[in-house]
Amino acid sequence: MNILMVAGESNPFAKSGGLADVVYSLSKELVKKGNNVSIVLPFYKKIKDQHMREHMKEYELVKTFPVYMSWRVQYCGVFRLEHEGITYYFIDNEQYFYRDGLYGFDDDIERFAYFNLAVVEFVLHMQLKLDVIHVHDWQAGMIPLLLKTDFRAAINYYVPHFVLTIHNPAFQGKFDPYYLGDFFNLSDVYYRDGTVRFENCASFLKAAIMLCDKITTVSPTHARELLNGEHAYGLQDVIRLREYDFFGIVNGVDEEEFNPRNDERIFVKYDEKTVLEGKKKNKQELLKKFGIKNPDLPLFGLVSRLTSQKGISLILDAIPHLSGKANIFLLGSGEKELEDRARFLRECYSENVAVYFGYSDDMAHKVYAASDYFLMPSNYEPCGIGQMIAHRYGALPIVRTTGGLKDTVIGFDGNNLNIADGFSFDDYCLQGLLGPCLSALDLFAYRDERKKMMQNAMKKNHSWSTSCELYLGVYREITGKKS
Repeated sequence: MNILMVAGESNPFAKSGGLADVVYSLSKELVKKGNNVSIVLPFYKKIKDQHMREHMKEYELVKTFPVYMSWRVQYCGVFRLEHEGITYYFIDNEQYFYRDGLYGFDDDIERFAYFNLAVVEFVLHMQLKLDVIHVHDWQAGMIPLLLKTDFRAAINYYVPHFVLTIHNPAFQGKFDPYYLGDFFNLSDVYYRDGTVRFENCASFLKAAIMLCDKITTVSPTHARELLNGEHAYGLQDVIRLREYDFFGIVNGVDEEEFNPRNDERIFVKYDEKTVLEGKKKNKQELLKKFGIKNPDLPLFGLVSRLTSQKGISLILDAIPHLSGKANIFLLGSGEKELEDRARFLRECYSENVAVYFGYSDDMAHKVYAASDYFLMPSNYEPCGIGQMIAHRYGALPIVRTTGGLKDTVIGFDGNNLNIADGFSFDDYCLQGLLGPCLSALDLFAYRDERKKMMQNAMKKNHSWSTSCELYLGVYREITGKKS
């Protein structure tokens, strides 16, 4: 099957969150199963200045053409690169993409209007015979509308099928309906008939929900939450219109990258049999680097964006209750208020609290390998990847029962030691989090029981293989193809 992924980011080239992991890992698995997969991305400054500079000979300029945006005529160059069986295409326009960062600019709507138009022109110019165009989140949401309506005459030899995956419903690509004409060359009829209209604006994401053949999100529980309005950001009524074409598929993780048996980034490698010894040594080395004097205490780790969504305020509130009984290691960056609170708590509880501000793949692997428990008390979490990576390293997740956290972690209840692989709680409050944290502290004294739960976690199957088969089932259903 010929599949084109369109997204604002993808590993290993551009990443701001879990979307990049999903696009890359799913594509790799689809290739393993014999499909032809391409990914099209903006040609960001970071890719040009870092990866392209180091691998110049591997990049090929395959096409240039104009992109018409009402009165604007913009240059587009398309570069191609083969990587791990995936064909990457990069949409080049330095006015829009040669910047520090991926998103968060005042002209993001114009930037991604250009990206959507450029992708459509790219599909036409390259005469790609695609079975499925899989669009991810709002940044690619107008492509189905453009190809099914305004550009339909140009592709009368075929019409591709479309799948949308909603990774984060909080971001909807809303804009003034005026820009339907001024950016997209489209009539306002698509606003008036409701195709793009959402909360008195036009919306990339609304257009994709209305026009894609199937819509997925990243866990079954999150799909139910979106339908009933929980954490749906107003989208529930729109999604209900497509309820019979909407469902959740849990993400996977790259089991080759996250594997303590052969991970070169951690201090000491280990497996299910040696997990307790391996964790102890990794914990000693990591905490020594950050001046924590008693590494024999249980370690609660965090690898996350420091945002209110992730339950960081609950963790910071819990630190005074845990300090002295446990060590806490926080890795991440985000909201200034939360960063400032983390700095203050690090100073107040310097014997037990370490903080690494920013993000480092190398450091993240070390935290997973060293942690006895992994904190993920999210207010909401469409899927979450951290808890599944933590399982791979035998770090027992402490999660709130929301979204994919509920689907992927079996909380210990005192009677389910044979299957439990973490701890869970329901109520989003400090006492809700402290309950499983105290249970985790109690468990730490029971070596055999703790090892059993860690082994349960490490044996859990979070590979992309199962999820990939579900996506292939979606593709087969809408295309009528068996492979």
